[in-house]
Amino acid sequence: MDFAGHIYLFEFKVVEQLPEGKALEQIKQKGYADKYRATSKPIHLIGVEFSREKRQIVAFDVETA
Repeated sequence: MDFAGHIYLFEFKVVEQLPEGKALEQIKQKGYADKYRATSKPIHLIGVEFSREKRQIVAFDVETA
């Protein structure tokens, strides 16, 4: 999402019970931010993990690249 001069990249994952940090990890490994780096806008990587069992958010990680 490009909003107010910033780029926001989201990844949502469903995990069994405990947060695993896989959502933010996938954004980095797959290079999702690479095509936006030339814009010189701040890029925010946001990983959200939902518990399959609890049916709610169990982890929310944010990193600015």
